[in-house]
Amino acid sequence: MIVTLTANPSLDRTVALDAPLRVGEVQAAGSVREDAGGKGINVTRVLRGSGAESIAVLPLDAHDPFGAVLQAADVPFTPVAVHGAARANLTLADADGVTTKINLSGVRRSAADGAALIDAVVAAAAGARWLVLAGSLPPGLPDDFYVDVIAAVRAAPNAPRIAVDTSGAALRAVVERGAPDLIKPNDEELADLASVTLDDGVPLPEAVAVVARGLVPARVGAAFVTLGGDGAVLVTADGAWFGTPPPTRVRSTVGAGDSSLAGFLLAESTGASPEECLRSGIRYGSAAAALPGTQAPTPADLLPGDVPVRALPPR
Repeated sequence: MIVTLTANPSLDRTVALDAPLRVGEVQAAGSVREDAGGKGINVTRVLRGSGAESIAVLPLDAHDPFGAVLQAADVPFTPVAVHGAARANLTLADADGVTTKINLSGVRRSAADGAALIDAVVAAAAGARWLVLAGSLPPGLPDDFYVDVIAAVRAAPNAPRIAVDTSGAALRAVVERGAPDLIKPNDEELADLASVTLDDGVPLPEAVAVVARGLVPARVGAAFVTLGGDGAVLVTADGAWFGTPPPTRVRSTVGAGDSSLAGFLLAESTGASPEECLRSGIRYGSAAAALPGTQAPTPADLLPGDVPVRALPPR
């Protein structure tokens, strides 16, 4: 079982354009789709579509139609009662795969809402293999909310390993005080976390590995860093690897990072090597990028072609 927490879920509306976005002009949409979104929910959707057990924990108003969207997508979930509907995010994707995303901040949540979420996660995660804490925090919850979740989960028996996919102040708090087993930033989020730039003449994979090695294993167990169309880097206490994706015609990048994390965890849950976990993460991320909207890729969507992986030089 892999449990996910999405503290700030969203109804993702994706508008496909037949031509590049023309700012300030009237433009017809080619198609529109809606998906139950939020990073943890996306991870659960991919895991379920690949035959793995997963359940999503999330805040949900009893009158919010978001619950019906989740049920229609066959996403098993544990709702935590709150007041106020989930936010709606808008994505504009043109025919060349250029994506413009507009995210709302979400409904303000109270301290009582946060405590209820933590209680639900502790109960759901008992005996699980992984707990994934993913996405932004809604207004009202503190930057160190995920740190509190980690402490509560680890204080209970049969605690799972914990992966975190967030950014900004929430990621900094987790790295400083949470000691997660895995983080999954992208290269820009990693650079922001470490307050460095990655464009100083060093190839991107090597630069990412240098920064990640400053965190692994002292502060985090491992770092799986996605690089968009360039692939991904994995750094563990035992080494560092870089993998490149198969040829991909990008249709929407929304949810690709979440799919990468799901693919990584799918492989890890079978006892695969670090190199194979990296390959699986890249394959699932590429498959998601080749699909419209926030669709969850299944094994049938995985793209043909090699995913070359090479070891990066030691520190």
